[in-house]
Amino acid sequence: MTLFALLGLIPALFAMAAQDSSQPQVVRRVTVQDEVIISIPVRPRPKRSQNIEWKEEKGPKCVRSERIAGAMWSGPSSIDFLLRDRTRVRAIMNDECPALDFYKGFYLQPDDERICAKRESIQSRIGGSCRIERFRTLVPQVKQVRR
Repeated sequence: MTLFALLGLIPALFAMAAQDSSQPQVVRRVTVQDEVIISIPVRPRPKRSQNIEWKEEKGPKCVRSERIAGAMWSGPSSIDFLLRDRTRVRAIMNDECPALDFYKGFYLQPDDERICAKRESIQSRIGGSCRIERFRTLVPQVKQVRR
């Protein structure tokens, strides 16, 4: 990214950061000189349902960026993407990833319209970044009630 492209992006980033917290947060896409930057808000984790647990299964290699509706922090080295079709995909970061502050959201800068494991990195708003190692599909499982 050139210096001029970065300087042109600063007003857009400040506008995203200055949003009113009462408005619903949405995934935003900014294009600067043919480079796409996606801002993804992190939603608070809902109270755990006593009857549902999420099971990880083999996931895709890539996720189309327009399918992402939001994200939830799921641990120190993973983020759950909430997709528009109400499914979930967990992005698991590399081992060298420090615990970053993803609570306020993060940015992705994909090479194309897809976010791919072993290629894309997630950048937090405080400047750190972690590479996505793999995706896992999350499947809801009803817990068996023991009596």
